[in-house]
Amino acid sequence: MVPKVSLSSNGPEFSRLVFGTWRVLDDPATRTAEGLNSRLRVCEEVGITTVDTAEIYGAYRVEEALGAAMAVDRSLRQRLQIVSKCGIYVPCEFHPDRKTAFYNATAERIVKSAEKSLRFLGTDYLDLLLVHRPDWLASVDETAEGLNRLLKAGKIRHAGVSNYSVTQFDALNSRMLKPLVTNQVEFSLLHMDPVYDGIFDHAQQHGYRPMAWSPLARALLWDTSHAASQRLQALGRELSGKYDGATLDQLAYAWILAHPVGALPVIGTHKPERIRAAAAATKLRLEREDWYALWTAAKGHPIP
Repeated sequence: MVPKVSLSSNGPEFSRLVFGTWRVLDDPATRTAEGLNSRLRVCEEVGITTVDTAEIYGAYRVEEALGAAMAVDRSLRQRLQIVSKCGIYVPCEFHPDRKTAFYNATAERIVKSAEKSLRFLGTDYLDLLLVHRPDWLASVDETAEGLNRLLKAGKIRHAGVSNYSVTQFDALNSRMLKPLVTNQVEFSLLHMDPVYDGIFDHAQQHGYRPMAWSPLARALLWDTSHAASQRLQALGRELSGKYDGATLDQLAYAWILAHPVGALPVIGTHKPERIRAAAAATKLRLEREDWYALWTAAKGHPIP
């Protein structure tokens, strides 16, 4: 079973792996309420009880689909932790007047978006709401006001951010009534920026766990035309026998899980067998040399 961990000292308890819903409507098997509900039950069976979604996912349709899936079994909501994100607005069929994609993290927009998410999801609270991207035209006071209003009203239990820099995180956090509990950032073998840009150091310093989106590098790990992917595939074949037949995606998850920051990978697969394989990866314990061997294969050169 996938273990549960606390995001921070004052934060929620989430499963170590998170079920991502970005592309659930792309898969015919998860396009219906019953199909998506069946995937949520597979996740629950292996201990993945935290679900990540966003207002913008599926051209603003995924939250409603997720709400319909949870309505198939009304008791399911109480066993899940729901994370959603707000703040990105793009031209779409619901807003043909929009001509340009933009960010909006003003107080009124955050509250309005969160209330819409609650309505679509069929729930009266979110376990966690993230500001999806920093809005350069919204002051930290303005963004904090919206989050604080939702916290005080009990409509969200915790607040966090996504794709924020260290300084952006600190600025917003300084205005929060309740500390931010996470920063969801891109992290994988082929995107290691948080190790170098201070985000993971900041998380360890302040005692919160980041969430890692695109942990399999948007499937680039299997791109045979990509040099780093070729090296990782070759090394994965070498390491597989040592780790009980572990696949490259399992090794990639284990590589993320081994970092002391304790990040929670947001898995993007919706196939039952791959969900179960991802859950099994939480039991892998990479040896230090093998962790660095994967780093070396990804980078294409030895450590400095």
